[in-house]
Amino acid sequence: MRRRLALLLLLAVQVLCTLFFVADILSSRLNLVPGPLSWEVREILEIAAAVGLVSGLGMGIVLFRRTLRERNQAQERLRRASGAFLELLEERFAEWALTPAERDVALFAIKGMSTAEIAVLRTTSEGTVKAQTNAIYRKAGVTGRPQLLSLFIDDLMRDDGAIRPAAPQPAA
Repeated sequence: MRRRLALLLLLAVQVLCTLFFVADILSSRLNLVPGPLSWEVREILEIAAAVGLVSGLGMGIVLFRRTLRERNQAQERLRRASGAFLELLEERFAEWALTPAERDVALFAIKGMSTAEIAVLRTTSEGTVKAQTNAIYRKAGVTGRPQLLSLFIDDLMRDDGAIRPAAPQPAA
C-alpha cells in the first residue's frame, strides 16, 4: 500500500512539473503574456519543477531496481520449488519402489501426457503403459492420475516442511 501511494505521489509530482514546463514553453511560443510573476518567483518555480523531475527520475530508478530484484528473487524461489518438486518425485518413487520404467511412466503421467503419448515416447505399446500406470497407482495407493498428482501438490503445499507418510504397501 505504501509503495502504491509513493508511486502515485511520484506520478503527481512529475505531471505537475511537466505541465509547468509545457505551459511555460507554450506561453513563450504563442506570445502569451504570463501573469505578473517576478523573475525570482519564476526562477523558484522552475528550480522546483526541475528538482521534482530529477527526484522523480531518481525514484523511478530506485523502484525499477527494486522491481528487478524482486523479480530475480521470485525466479530463484521458482527454481528452488522446481528442484524441490523433483526431489519429492524421486523420494516418492523410491518409497514406492518403482522400477526405472515405472518412474518414466509416472513422470510422464504427472506431466499430463496421455497413455498413447507415453507409449510413443517409450517406444512401447499402450497396453504396457496401462499396466505400468496401474502398477504405479497400486504402489502409490491411489486410483488415478488426479490423485497421484494431488499427492505431490499436497506435499509441496505443506507449511511444516514434513512429507506426508508413504501409502501403506500391500503385503506381498
